[in-house]
Amino acid sequence: MNPVPLTLLSETAASRPMATWRFNRHELAGAFGDLGTDLPLLAAMIVAAGLDAASVLIMFGALQVVTALVYRMPMPVQPLKAMAALVITQQLSPGVLYGGGLAIGVLVLLLALSGSLSWLARVIPGPVVRGIQFGLGLQLALLAGRDFIAREGPVGWGLAAGAFALVILLWENRRWPAALAVVGLGTAYAAAVKLDWAALSAGVGLALPTWHVPTAADVWTGLVLLALPQLPLSLANSLLATHRLAADLFPDRAPSMRKLGLTYAGMNLLAPWLGGVPVCHGSGGLAGHHAFGARVGVSVLLYGGLFLAAGLFFSGSFDTLIHGFPRAVLGVLLFFEGLALLRRVSGAGLDARGWLVTLVTALCAAGLPNGYLTGLAAGWLTHAWLARQPASAPVPRA
Repeated sequence: MNPVPLTLLSETAASRPMATWRFNRHELAGAFGDLGTDLPLLAAMIVAAGLDAASVLIMFGALQVVTALVYRMPMPVQPLKAMAALVITQQLSPGVLYGGGLAIGVLVLLLALSGSLSWLARVIPGPVVRGIQFGLGLQLALLAGRDFIAREGPVGWGLAAGAFALVILLWENRRWPAALAVVGLGTAYAAAVKLDWAALSAGVGLALPTWHVPTAADVWTGLVLLALPQLPLSLANSLLATHRLAADLFPDRAPSMRKLGLTYAGMNLLAPWLGGVPVCHGSGGLAGHHAFGARVGVSVLLYGGLFLAAGLFFSGSFDTLIHGFPRAVLGVLLFFEGLALLRRVSGAGLDARGWLVTLVTALCAAGLPNGYLTGLAAGWLTHAWLARQPASAPVPRA
């Protein structure tokens, strides 16, 4: 076992041929690689918009299962982050959220069918896409420390330190996968200290998703307030960066941009009718599943099954479950999800000019308003300017 963390995310196993469908403890561990991103966003949207928890959880789980069967690789399904942030901060109605989901589904469907997504994948320079990955990795790692660990007090810091140590000690351990140990630590603490077992048992019962018909006004409002602000992030991270990362990790079975666009659109054209939140694929989720051991679609299948079970049988206790599991432990999972993206970019073989473009893009994406759109533009302009310089010209120090 390597004692140095810089070797944690080596991808030697990913380069070997492997079956596309199998179950083992590493697929089970990889299933929790995206939990730190998804769970807080879903919980916050349910509370802020007054959504039906059963519908949200069941649809989110069902879309994971379908994606696992379609891709047979750890292709994630995540809540749309820009939409989630707007819904949470502005407390928008469920109808507007569902309308926004339908609107962005139509937009991405048109882009996929017209060939625009494939064209973007060809013309956007590779270092710009790497910059989007790097910026997202920075955001996830900083979010883990700032909002998940730092606010939890001494107990949270202790749990985070224990979880971090478990990951370092057990990374690539074939007998005891790191993510299972981390989730086990959080579950044990929740069961012993935090969970209200009476409230948990009172909320157990069968529930099904509810039918919802978005109105034309909801779709129009959702387009303006949610879909258009979300689109740049979706193009940059959910589609372009995911396409690039999938090609890195699984070169023998990486999906096309068209396929990614069609499944993205299909999920959002279906979910609103049954009370599901708008969703996407995402490079962070793919990196997180892969970093904790997932190599095939079983990890996403198991992850979806977890949300399906929670929605079908425990949606009445969802609030109790959310507040019981320690956020500091989720933060450690989120931190390593971000680190996986950073490691992938660091191993991409960029030259000095490529690194400059990547860092310009990443810093804009991670630190500016509308960062992903700004980062795409700034990175593309920087790449174009460098391309006009003589090959012997010195590269400005980043």
